[in-house]
Amino acid sequence: MKVLKILGVVLLVVVVLAIGAGTYMKTVLPKAGEVPVITIERTAARIERGKYLANHVTVCMDCHSTRDYTYFAAPLAAGNFGGGGEVFSRDMGFPGVFIAPNITPYALKSWTDGEILHAITTGVNKQGKALFPLMGWHRFGKMDKEDIYSIIAYIRTLPAVKNDVPPSEADFPVSFLLNTMPKPADFHPIPSPSELVKYGGYIVNAAGCVDCHSQTDKGAIIEGTEFSGGMEFKQPNGIMRSPNITFDKETGIGKWTESVFVDKFTAYADAGYKKKELLPGELNSPMPWTMYGGMKQADLKAIYAYLSSIKPIEHEVVRMEKGKNGSDPAP
Repeated sequence: MKVLKILGVVLLVVVVLAIGAGTYMKTVLPKAGEVPVITIERTAARIERGKYLANHVTVCMDCHSTRDYTYFAAPLAAGNFGGGGEVFSRDMGFPGVFIAPNITPYALKSWTDGEILHAITTGVNKQGKALFPLMGWHRFGKMDKEDIYSIIAYIRTLPAVKNDVPPSEADFPVSFLLNTMPKPADFHPIPSPSELVKYGGYIVNAAGCVDCHSQTDKGAIIEGTEFSGGMEFKQPNGIMRSPNITFDKETGIGKWTESVFVDKFTAYADAGYKKKELLPGELNSPMPWTMYGGMKQADLKAIYAYLSSIKPIEHEVVRMEKGKNGSDPAP
């Protein structure tokens, strides 16, 4: 009987602690510092820089618009630029249903510049709710603050798109754990372009290359797999996996020259490029080639230099498997 009483007390303590921890995570967190009180001047230089970043480097407009998945690399469809609504669901492997919000002035007109900056760089929105890290706040908070100012200045100039987006819903326990993730921004100045590898690392962080070109477990990058590919993208007819972009000569891009690497991107920004319509059942590339294709050649060369500086990882990736997502390939 004494043992049962002790076990009962232990169980009660565990339950109380669990309830306390859950209450703390739901009512006290997230904590990511104070929302700054700022007014960002919308200079022509900032707007132009922000346009370049948002469309071709950080590719904000990729998730916060509508992509046409009937074409290779799902280029942006007309009519909803910045209007949000792209769904990242359980069928795609996400722990819930996450919907990209509208970032045009229609939705952000009541947001201050400080509230937008806080959301982009710490992962906490105007309502004090944590953002699922599909949104790259953990990367953007390491960028130069002036670059984030430029992005904000640019999205303030977007045509308003009337599109009311429903809130995202995270499954338990992610709905609780999300609140532990946001953290204050840790801004870093842009390295000089003459420091090619460091500058390339800055662009790689901004572009989020490591987020997709690594292996993950429960959404977190598995340490030691960075840039070696293997992340799975579930599609109705199968699975696509990201390639190894380390400089391993047999399983990565170690045999690519700088010009081959750059041309791989710029081909999609060439005036003669024509969208390729997918055949029924054909798997699609999640890589937004048409957006990254507009990146400056100097920035692409810097990315190449950075990737060539990191440790090559031997990892053979099976790029695609049809019928591995709970359905048979389309006929």
